[in-house]
Amino acid sequence: MGEKDVEVKFADGVLRIKGEKQEERVERKRGYHMRERSFGSFERSFQVPEGVDADTIKTSFKKGKLIVTFPKRREQRVEK
Repeated sequence: MGEKDVEVKFADGVLRIKGEKQEERVERKRGYHMRERSFGSFERSFQVPEGVDADTIKTSFKKGKLIVTFPKRREQRVEK
């Protein structure tokens, strides 16, 4: 699944991740022709915890992995 196949939305304190994959394989050899298609989709929803700065939620897609970062609000951070 690639980055273009995944959609991430945040609204009303809920993060929604939705994806769809479509794949087609064609094989032609002497005496036969084969075409195989596969489809799959998913959707997940997560309640974002209190204290998360919704305006700074970041997403990235690297090597087939979706990475979502939830920074805490400035007043929620603990100074060390």
